[in-house]
Amino acid sequence: MRAIALLAALALASPVWGQPQKTPPAKEPAKPEVSKPEPSKPAMAKKSRRHEDARHCLERSSNTEIIKCAEEYL
Repeated sequence: MRAIALLAALALASPVWGQPQKTPPAKEPAKPEVSKPEPSKPAMAKKSRRHEDARHCLERSSNTEIIKCAEEYL
């Protein structure tokens, strides 16, 4: 019984052994890094309002107004 299982495993694995191995592409020579200037930060950075309560937006009359009001808190 073991011999049959071994032969079946070898029969299934033999096509894999016959395939050529893929070689990784040749790497290009390293280029010297050019320092990029850092982007300047705006004078007033937008303060995150995620921790604030946005329930007052639910008092708006339409869904569109509620969504626009609540987007400020995302």
